[in-house]
Amino acid sequence: MRTATRFPRRIVCLTEETTETLYLLGEQQRIVGISGFTARPPEARRQKPKVSAFTSAKFDQILALHPDLVIGFSDLQAEIARELIARGINVFVFNQRSVEEIIDTILTVARIVGAEEKGLALVTELRCGLAAIRASADRFSHRPRVFFEEWSDPLISGIRWVDELLEIAGGEPLFPELRSCQGAKHRIVEPRTVRERDPEVVIASWCGRKVNKQAIRVRDGWQDIPHIYEVKSTYILQPGPAALTEGVRQLHAILANVAGVRIPDSLRPSERTDPELSQ
Repeated sequence: MRTATRFPRRIVCLTEETTETLYLLGEQQRIVGISGFTARPPEARRQKPKVSAFTSAKFDQILALHPDLVIGFSDLQAEIARELIARGINVFVFNQRSVEEIIDTILTVARIVGAEEKGLALVTELRCGLAAIRASADRFSHRPRVFFEEWSDPLISGIRWVDELLEIAGGEPLFPELRSCQGAKHRIVEPRTVRERDPEVVIASWCGRKVNKQAIRVRDGWQDIPHIYEVKSTYILQPGPAALTEGVRQLHAILANVAGVRIPDSLRPSERTDPELSQ
C-alpha cells in the first residue's frame, strides 16, 4: 500500500476560517492567497495576498499564484469553485454548519496538509475549551432567552453553529426550529414574532458592519428588551476556530452578565468585547 508523501504546498483560502486553521496547525507557509475579509490571525492580513471576497474572486491573480489547491466554504461560493475548476484548479469546498461539522472540517484540513496529529491535538484542545464553557454555564441559576441577530433587514436568525454555541454558553435560543434551515432566506423572522417570544437579551452580529444598537432599540415593542450586545462577526459568524474559542467566550461572558454570574478568569474573552459588557 502506497503512502502519500506529497501534500498541497500552495493553498489559496477563500474564507478566513481555513486561514486561521492552517496558522493554528503551524502550516501557514502553505498559504499563498487569502480572502480580503480575513482578520484572524492579523499577521495573515499583513503577509498574504488578498485574492477574493466572499462571493467573488480575482481569478487571474489566483492563477498567477500557481495554487495546487483552493479551499472554500459554502454553497454561496459554488460559482467561484466552478470557474476555478474550469480553469484547471483543484478546489475543495466545505459546507460546515454545526459545531461538530466545524470540528470535522478542521481535522480534514489538517489531514489534507499531512498534519493529522497536530489536527487531533487542536481538536482536543477545542473540545476541552467548549466543555469548560458548558460546565461554567451549568452554574447559571437560569438560562437567558437569547435572540441572536445575524442581519437586520431582513431580520435573520438561527444559524446552526451559533445556536449550538449559545446553548453551550448558557443561553436558550429564541428560534431553535430554524437551525435546520441552511439558507439565510429560510431563517427570516418578523420583529413582532421576536418580541412575542420575549427575549431577555439580543446579541447582534452583522457581517461586515458595525451593529447599530439604537436602530434595534427603536423597533416597535423592543424598547423594554433589557439587554442588547454586539459580538463582532469575525468572532462568531466564521464557522471555524474563532467561533469555538473567542466567539463562544464572548457569548458566555454576555450571558453570565445577564444571569448575574461571575465567570472564571480563565474563560474570559481575550479580544475586544462590547463596551457595555461589565465582565
